[in-house]
Amino acid sequence: MRAKMRIMGFRGAAIKPLNEEAAAELGAELLGEAIVFGVGGLCLYLEYARQAGQARRREEEQAATLRDMAAALERMRGELDALLAEKGGAAPGPAPKQNPAPNASPAPASQLVPAH
Repeated sequence: MRAKMRIMGFRGAAIKPLNEEAAAELGAELLGEAIVFGVGGLCLYLEYARQAGQARRREEEQAATLRDMAAALERMRGELDALLAEKGGAAPGPAPKQNPAPNASPAPASQLVPAH
């Protein structure tokens, strides 16, 4: 390796060793920067964890609201069936199947129009 460097024209330069004061100063500066970097990384991680927790809680609240609304809808359907049966009217058919997927495509028209 030395021969290759000499062929390329590089000469080894003498490096003076640092005195204790300069070495301590450089070490302290490096340690300070490492601490600042570590604190910044910790802040980023904590913010990410906080936002992930908020998103999870928001999704749980939405799911609970959806369950409550579905239960209320079923209760109202039961009340409607009871009222229609009381009046002697024909009870409506079974409730259409609900697709729980929020971004699902709508049902085909053949399922929406009752067959005669």
